[in-house]
Amino acid sequence: MPPVADLAAELRALVGEDAVLVSVEACTPFECDALNTQRHRPDLVVLPRTASAVLDVLRACRRRSVPVVARGAGTGLSGGALPVAGGVLLVLSRLDRILEIDVARRLARVEPGVTNLGISQAVAGHGLYYAPDPSSQVACTIGGNVAENSGGVHCLKHGLTVHNVLAARVATMDGEELVLGSTSGEAPGLPLLALVTGSEGMLGVVLEVTVLLKPRPARVELLLAAFGDVRRAADAVGRIIASGVVPAGLEMMDAPAIRAAEAFVRCGYPVDAEALLLCELDGLPADVERDLDAVRRLLLDCGATSLRVAASEAERLRMWSGRKSAFPAVGRLAPDYFCMDGTIPRRHLADVLERIAELSREAGLPVANVFHAGDGNLHPLILFDAGRAGDVERAEHLGAAILELCVAVGGTVTGEHGVGVEKLGPMCTQFGAGELEAFHAVKHAFDPAGLLNPGKAVPTLARCADYGAMRVHGGKLPFGHLPRF
Repeated sequence: MPPVADLAAELRALVGEDAVLVSVEACTPFECDALNTQRHRPDLVVLPRTASAVLDVLRACRRRSVPVVARGAGTGLSGGALPVAGGVLLVLSRLDRILEIDVARRLARVEPGVTNLGISQAVAGHGLYYAPDPSSQVACTIGGNVAENSGGVHCLKHGLTVHNVLAARVATMDGEELVLGSTSGEAPGLPLLALVTGSEGMLGVVLEVTVLLKPRPARVELLLAAFGDVRRAADAVGRIIASGVVPAGLEMMDAPAIRAAEAFVRCGYPVDAEALLLCELDGLPADVERDLDAVRRLLLDCGATSLRVAASEAERLRMWSGRKSAFPAVGRLAPDYFCMDGTIPRRHLADVLERIAELSREAGLPVANVFHAGDGNLHPLILFDAGRAGDVERAEHLGAAILELCVAVGGTVTGEHGVGVEKLGPMCTQFGAGELEAFHAVKHAFDPAGLLNPGKAVPTLARCADYGAMRVHGGKLPFGHLPRF
């Protein structure tokens, strides 16, 4: 591997003097993503401004066998953008142009550094919007959304990123371009766009994305229902879906999350409730009216202690603000927290939440729950103090136990945050040797040298054989001496 100074000089000639960072002061802000308990200061950061510059960087790194980790806004929650020793951190935030808005075909073509919310803001004047809306949408970028297959509070009805992306230009580690998908919605060959979406930067680097735009619904109504216990709220979720109603969003929060959100943004949440549901309905006015009546009756039948419908658009946004601000709100309760991300069948919601409470008591660490109840995507927030001896390890073990619980009831270790480095251990619980070998075979087909985001998302068989030691500290991946494939 070449000295950093030699590689930096070559890259500066390719992308410009100010686009290559090597000093400690300049590189330290990029040492982690939102999973900030795991850090490694990158040796070299490159911030290209064009897609052609990205290709040049990849070719240079491939010639020198230098690993590359692509990074967007750094809002990822699983350590997917954690730099690797001796590698280049390729930051795509400067590729932030909206290249085309086609109102007639309801699509937009954008560079990877465009923010999620920025797309909706750009097309709002045409009565359109981009449906996936992660809580970090004001900051997270579309390239990162593709890498993680991001969702949001409205993914129950309107889908994840994979359902709202029509095409993408992707660069391989060799610096070649792949054009995946089609603006017509149909393309010959294997569905590689779906394969790349959610691949966490292991297969290619996103250069451009064509997204589907949707018309603003004619009517939107938001209900807030409070419950005296979590089980009643969880049961109500299943009853709503079983009735045939498909809400645009169906979110649940428990008492610690409710109180934290209310204290943080004053959104009007009932602080005496043990659980609340936010149920949003959208569509044609007559359909929404019918569903609104049906859901209201169901919630009351399930034991809701109070129920209200947003009286205005301002109140609707205020009610959503508590849910969308839940993560920073809970962050005020403890010096640190882990945001977990597992998905379970809806019928197990109540039992799993009760078991999470038991695991929380056993670990001696509080847990607040806020999650996409409609599709069973849980986000337990484990509160701890990294400055207190043993807390990080206890929090990690508690998080792993929660994810293993999700798998045990027929779920999965991630719904939208990705695996990154955080969930490599629990991946061994969900998948067997044959499946892991297949994952590595796909990786090898796209990136034979294993230079793109190495050590992320898919554990090695050797790693799974020693799962008990699988934790990442100080930016160093365990078993780094073992073959990747």
